[in-house]
Amino acid sequence: MSLFSDNIRNLRVQHKISQEKLAESLGITRGRYVKYEDGTSEAPYEILKKIAHYYHISIDLLLSVDVRKIPVDDLLQLENNRLVLPITVDTKGENFIEVVTQKVKAGYLNGYADPEYIESLQQISLPFLGSGKHRGFPVEGDSMPPHENGSIIVGRYIEKLGDVKDGKTYILITKNEGMVYKRLNKNKMNALVVASDNSFYPPYEVKVSAILEIWEYVCNIGLTDEKQQVKETASVTDMFLELKRDINDLKIKL
Repeated sequence: MSLFSDNIRNLRVQHKISQEKLAESLGITRGRYVKYEDGTSEAPYEILKKIAHYYHISIDLLLSVDVRKIPVDDLLQLENNRLVLPITVDTKGENFIEVVTQKVKAGYLNGYADPEYIESLQQISLPFLGSGKHRGFPVEGDSMPPHENGSIIVGRYIEKLGDVKDGKTYILITKNEGMVYKRLNKNKMNALVVASDNSFYPPYEVKVSAILEIWEYVCNIGLTDEKQQVKETASVTDMFLELKRDINDLKIKL
């Protein structure tokens, strides 16, 4: 018997629903539903979606997490049953900020929807951040200055793609690339254009269908107290143009 079979049986018993009533709600026969619950037949995608909507739980959790271990009060319900995000709270009911350190970063792609994995992460509290669900992610590489390699970016969870604002920075969790921190633009159909602040790295596209989570940048926890160097913003071309203008001004005066 599969985890999915166990989950739908436990959910049905927990909600005190008969197999016949549930099958009717799903638009199938009781005999067909029983095969899903006893594990002798696999539910097609359309039935998976109907079951997920019926119980207000994500397909991810139905297939990969023992729902008996999930306290309902510790879940954040998002619109259209797109995801049920595990959260943790302190004794005052305030959300903790889980920190995905470099050490556990590799496991986040598989564990982002697993309450046990989320609960195992290190936790901090930053009361000044205000409302919303926040999480910390490690910075890797030099693509997003001035955030240094090894520092932590704290992001606020974005529920809808429409809430993404052009030109702002976000942590993206994607199926193919895993975790990236970039500046986003929505000027492509069914895709986001992601860009690094370091011009050495060219922009590229990420398909919306490949995105698992989006977290909007809210603050940075850095490791250095070095004085920031003032960066020259003028290019070599700008410098020559300015010099040319100065020479022309001198000719006019003479």
